Amino acid sequence: MACFLYHCVSAASALKLMIYISMSGLRAYEIEGVARAVLPRFFLQDLNPEAWNVVSSFGKKIIVTALPRVFVEAFAVEYMGVDRVIGTEIEVDAEGRATGFVVKSRVLAGLNKKDAVQKLAADFMADVGVGKYKSTGHFLSLCKEAYVVRSSSSKGHLLAEYKLPKPIIFHDGRLVQRPDPLNALLTFLWMPLGFLLALVRITAGALLPMCIQYYTYWLTGVRIIVKGQPPLETTKNGHGTMFVCSHRTLLDPIFLSAALARPITAVTYSISRLSEFLSPIPTVRLTRNRDQDAININSILAKGDLVLCPEGTTCREPFLLRYSSMFAELTDYIVPVAVNCRTSMFHGSTSRGWKAMDPFFFFMNPSPVYEITFLKELPMEFTCRGGRSSHEVANSVQKVTAGVLGFECTNLTRRDKYRLLAGNDGSINAR
Repeated sequence: MACFLYHCVSAASALKLMIYISMSGLRAYEIEGVARAVLPRFFLQDLNPEAWNVVSSFGKKIIVTALPRVFVEAFAVEYMGVDRVIGTEIEVDAEGRATGFVVKSRVLAGLNKKDAVQKLAADFMADVGVGKYKSTGHFLSLCKEAYVVRSSSSKGHLLAEYKLPKPIIFHDGRLVQRPDPLNALLTFLWMPLGFLLALVRITAGALLPMCIQYYTYWLTGVRIIVKGQPPLETTKNGHGTMFVCSHRTLLDPIFLSAALARPITAVTYSISRLSEFLSPIPTVRLTRNRDQDAININSILAKGDLVLCPEGTTCREPFLLRYSSMFAELTDYIVPVAVNCRTSMFHGSTSRGWKAMDPFFFFMNPSPVYEITFLKELPMEFTCRGGRSSHEVANSVQKVTAGVLGFECTNLTRRDKYRLLAGNDGSINAR
């Protein structure tokens, strides 16, 4: 219907219909949250590299768009360094819910764009204007220089070749691919089959012994790539080995155990009870009380090996969050593990959604890939026993892991991620 209205009636009519369908009844803060957490990555794919090269060279930048302002503002201001966004305003009722209509029934398209710009100042004249050839003719008449953007073969490679003022490190949402009509259709067609496939994979993982999990996953289409030399199961001086992993999804410890062909106890914080029930490996919940957590971890290490993710939360992009130094204070037998995963349809992690569905969404991918790289055990002289501080040990493990993965180290934490994506500090009580 929207396509028919766009081609046969007007773009404004099509946009009004899509706004009503997608936003009617939603609370305004929920719309703002999705715009901040999910949309920036998809907007990035729409940025034309050549156009951005021109726009980024100027100081003050204003975006004029027919899309709802609330959709665009978070990405434009936070990541593009834009000073102001002028867009279609959605109508919100007294209870803070979107009615599905736009303010004054006015979509910012055609002459409405020109009128909105002229309201900035009576004699407003921009130095340079950049816009699409179909929808910005009136608006570009207010610019001293005007450039028309057409389709570009390099579209979609902005992040790698044209750096934004601020990189997109955190984002949410389940979809990996931009939901254009073809991708959306394929995703909906795949979901029933994908869910059945996920049930098979999860059931096999929960019931079959860990020593054959590697081959079981391969038979069901999950590829596990193991690099480096996995250490043998040994207990040194009554103390097990701590595997310190980068964190991509809550399944990291399970795939590490599959690579080692034995179950390794994992310490967790905020996974759901359902995930704990389905887990084929032992799990121990952290309390975020440093002293109590240290006691719990030492008791596990006294019995055998343990896997820990010192970032404290997952990150989808090629960045490593700050490593907590607590692991370095508890043991000197540390094996860094570089973990990465690749999916084609669904992300296996979320900040705003239902975490119990994380493993289901990961296993719903047709052929997900997990890459486990075992690094050499940390030499004793690089541990706390060797005279290093716990922070130095944590930073060195983070740096060597990032080097193997080709990632960038950051000082960002779990709290930074959840404040951006979910509006809280990431604690269990907050969510």
